Amino acid sequence: MTESKSVILGMSGGVDSSVCAALLKEQGYDVTAVFMKNWDEEDDDGVCTATEDYLDVIRVCSELGIKYYTVNFEKEYKDRVFSYFLSEYEKGRTPNPDVMCNTEIKFKAFLEFAMKFNSDYIAMGHYARTLKKDGKTYLLRGLDENKDQSYFLSRVPEAALSKTLFPIGNMKKEQVRELAQKYNLATAKKKDSTGICFIGERNFNNFLDKFLFTKEGDIYSVDGQYLGKHSGLMHYTIGQRRGMGLGGMGSGEPFFVADKDLKNNRLIVAQGLKHPALYKKETICENAFWITDTPKFPLKCTGKIRYRAKDENMTVYLENDELKVIFENPLKGVTPGQVLVFYQGDICLGSGIIK
Repeated sequence: MTESKSVILGMSGGVDSSVCAALLKEQGYDVTAVFMKNWDEEDDDGVCTATEDYLDVIRVCSELGIKYYTVNFEKEYKDRVFSYFLSEYEKGRTPNPDVMCNTEIKFKAFLEFAMKFNSDYIAMGHYARTLKKDGKTYLLRGLDENKDQSYFLSRVPEAALSKTLFPIGNMKKEQVRELAQKYNLATAKKKDSTGICFIGERNFNNFLDKFLFTKEGDIYSVDGQYLGKHSGLMHYTIGQRRGMGLGGMGSGEPFFVADKDLKNNRLIVAQGLKHPALYKKETICENAFWITDTPKFPLKCTGKIRYRAKDENMTVYLENDELKVIFENPLKGVTPGQVLVFYQGDICLGSGIIK
């Protein structure tokens, strides 16, 4: 590289972004690491994980000889992500705050921050790739199918992706771990974080109850039979199996959440994995977002109704600013508030919010 290009790397204190730092430095970039402080609260064990993570960032950057800073986005996070999260739950929906965090914080607030320093690029430790072709930037799945995070980036605009590097997007997780050992990084053996970005590994229902009023109600079968009590509709999501206390009733098969009757505060359940009430042949999506190009409709593509779902064939129609999505095979657990992400091959086209 003739002239050293500058890159501001979002570092989380995990192994993925640590390896990104080492790779970028090795490739000759002038790297500055920035730790984003989005949430400042102790977990169920009384540990503030943000403090722990920032100490790991300091350790890794000191080992690599890289400048590091911390930037506080707590206000932006609460205004743009957390308020959305709570309002969706109040409406009886199941949001995906990780998608919103990428859109509003990592690839908007953070990018704006980085550009104030005239940085050439930002970099992130996501398992995703970009393709530059004919003056356009496309989002591609990460090479590691099990870790691919393109789902969470499905509402990030092309302009932001054109300025982003994903150093580990072409790698498998095992390779990343091996590199962390090779570079002798402090985070080499650190376990991956799980859970929603700000909730982490804690009791989800207890967390919700701290912020929202929950009201007990009745559980009914799809046939109208009273079965018991629920602890508050926001504690349940479409397709959920556990936590209803209905074991041993009826045929003995497990019950699944089929619907929520918000008006009457009722949880509607169906018994048996094959119950037709659990499957949908079509859905409506609102707030459609296309990353690079708006497709021609009807659009034949594959899609995911949640992060860990497998790709399904579907056809998308545009109707009155909304998307009507017809599934080739009926799908279980189509959940209002979740993000339906569309793909053609490895290219992530964009997404809509299931209505």
